[in-house]
Amino acid sequence: MAFGVFIHRSDSIYEDSPAERYQFPSQYLARVEACVGDWIIYYEPRKALESRGYFALAKIQQVIRDPSAPSMYLAVIEPGSYLDFVNPVPFRDDGGLIERGLLNEEGKISGRAQSAVRPISLADFNRITKQGFPDDIATLPRVDASSAFPGMQESQSVFQHEQERNRVAYLTSRIIRDRVFRRNVLQAYDSRCAITSLKLINGGGRAEVEAAHIRPVEANGPDIVSNGIALSGTAHWMFDRGLISIADDREILLSRHVNDTAGVRAMINKTGHILPPARAVDQPHPHFLRWHRENCFKT
Repeated sequence: MAFGVFIHRSDSIYEDSPAERYQFPSQYLARVEACVGDWIIYYEPRKALESRGYFALAKIQQVIRDPSAPSMYLAVIEPGSYLDFVNPVPFRDDGGLIERGLLNEEGKISGRAQSAVRPISLADFNRITKQGFPDDIATLPRVDASSAFPGMQESQSVFQHEQERNRVAYLTSRIIRDRVFRRNVLQAYDSRCAITSLKLINGGGRAEVEAAHIRPVEANGPDIVSNGIALSGTAHWMFDRGLISIADDREILLSRHVNDTAGVRAMINKTGHILPPARAVDQPHPHFLRWHRENCFKT
């Protein structure tokens, strides 16, 4: 098993869904197979519009042939493993290149930087993930790593590299994932409810809005911002119970089971559509919206 970096663009020509699958040609098969059962970091190249740099991590569950494109393969992402970074990490900072393994013997960037799939050292993996998650979120809870995230049942070791590997298990525990997801969604929506348009901040400076999953975690919904939406408590309650849903064009849909239609419509912002995040990559994905309409919404 090995860590890896997978290049992904939000405008990719490939049939990618970073939280679910990564499509790639056969030339990268051996490299991707080496990552099965281990973790990869997604990187968006600097040439991409509004590049996010290194922006997320995920665990590769298996590799299969793409049934819709026989010449291509799919790296299947382990459900529940994908996690957006709170702070996207740039290709380089004041200290130089973040991914040191891309430097050749002369200290220059090698041709490996152009590879869509490439191995990455544990040191580089840790350097990137530590920058991706701020200290106030990445504070490790006092729980056993094996129970925090099934599948990461490495034995405790006095060696530093084993301790660093266990750090991934802590970062992907449900407690930490909830904190990261909330911060990412609220940041994308500017702490404003997408349904009501209200932005309420309490006396302690905490936003009253909540981060809701469109497709719930219990139904294998990933912790990706495009599967999230910022909602006030009441709107969140109605959304989870299928009394409100969202069309692909972002129109807010009301169920026939709502017993106070006039009151709910008065609560909804005047546009009748959700107020989406500024960045296209953060906006609710039709794939998740469709799931909610088909599985939660009470027509």
